[in-house]
Amino acid sequence: MHPGGIWIMILAIIRIALLPLLAGLSVLGIAQTALADDLAPTDMLATASPAVTDSMPIDGPKPAAAAQPHAAASNDRDTLTGDWGGLRPRLAANGIAFRADYVSEAFTVASGGLRKGTAYTQQIRASVDLDMDRIAGWRSGTFHLTINDRRGHGISSDFVGNRLPIQEAYGGQFTKLSELSYEQDFGHGAVNMRIGYFAMGNDLGGISAGCNFVNAAFCAHPLSMSGDSSWYNYPNARWGAAFRIRARDNLFVRTGIYQVNPALGLEKNAFRPFAGHTSGVILPIEIEYTPGQRPGDHALPGSYKLGFYYDTADAARTGRSSTVSGRMGYYFLMSQTILREGTGKRGLAVIGAYTVNPRVAAQITRWYMAGLIQTGTFAGRDSDTIGLGLVHAVLNPRLREAYAEINNPMSGMDALPQGETAIELSYGLQLTPWLILRPDVQYIVEPGAFSYAARKDAVAVGGQVKMQF
Repeated sequence: MHPGGIWIMILAIIRIALLPLLAGLSVLGIAQTALADDLAPTDMLATASPAVTDSMPIDGPKPAAAAQPHAAASNDRDTLTGDWGGLRPRLAANGIAFRADYVSEAFTVASGGLRKGTAYTQQIRASVDLDMDRIAGWRSGTFHLTINDRRGHGISSDFVGNRLPIQEAYGGQFTKLSELSYEQDFGHGAVNMRIGYFAMGNDLGGISAGCNFVNAAFCAHPLSMSGDSSWYNYPNARWGAAFRIRARDNLFVRTGIYQVNPALGLEKNAFRPFAGHTSGVILPIEIEYTPGQRPGDHALPGSYKLGFYYDTADAARTGRSSTVSGRMGYYFLMSQTILREGTGKRGLAVIGAYTVNPRVAAQITRWYMAGLIQTGTFAGRDSDTIGLGLVHAVLNPRLREAYAEINNPMSGMDALPQGETAIELSYGLQLTPWLILRPDVQYIVEPGAFSYAARKDAVAVGGQVKMQF
């Protein structure tokens, strides 16, 4: 079948399944409305955002979104709690903006994996942004404070036994300090600097449109980055300095220096940012090209990122008892609108990722990801999304070889799975500007690859809830 025919067939199947639900929503008066920035289901415009985080909200702080004046009804609000009787916009006008959001993910293993079962995980995040221009006259300066809490159980860890986490919001199930930083713009935004305690992935290596999916392999960074080096993503924080330079209106350069300190990932150090010791630094550089972003551009919008990073900390040599001094990785990320329907947000976008990591000290040597995201699905559902994605992680052959030499010398490494693949189909139902429901199904191929085990392919069915307070 032609790829276009497959896509049409998928849309038709989901439409049939969702017609009763959508009809019920119409009866209840839940209308389609404009999206709040932090709940936008896709970055179809692929703007050069100063921050990309792994759990919603995708984009960076947007205090103005929290200061919308006096919504008439709950489904017209950008947030669940509204403007707090006018207090929220008054605080924002004086430089104090509050943000909070909630995400939950519940999945059941229908077949395969380790065993059948159900797991639920959740994340609650609360932040405050202090506009120092309004508070103290420091032009273009902002302090950020974020506390994150995760609870629940992992469907991948407990029931499937695979490497590519089915639930994006699982991992580090405790309350922690996730950001304490100061951000400063120079030259009317030509240069942006962030220093303090935060996740380096907030600024580098992310595809925010990937969070139209639930699996952490899509949302929002390739796992080869954190799996093959000391790279860390939200909600994990370290000390660092990040710089974003606008070389041209459609060309950005990002770089920085970030601490390597594994002790800060421990629960006992959740609010001890000075615990442990620095064992090295990560030195990244990323170039992003954003066609179709400037006013008057006729090109369809997109984002293309090419990056390199070097981790100076010592690490175990793959398949050997010795160590190596330093690890590195290369990556290419992209998101591109390929079809626009009219002048609104409806359209089709493609996303992709490819990473390379040397065999000498990597778990994942190659990473491939591709996905299609349609924004605007049925009549009157201009902000709903449907996504179909595939990601494949290649296990370092040296690890397979070392395991086979000890545990399976007769059959050798060729008898072991070469890697793991995840295929996901997801529908984002934008009920209000502050609420998204995302029914989701995932198929995991070779879930035992990274534990060197033969395991039946797994099917996981569930969903995600995203809510902005």
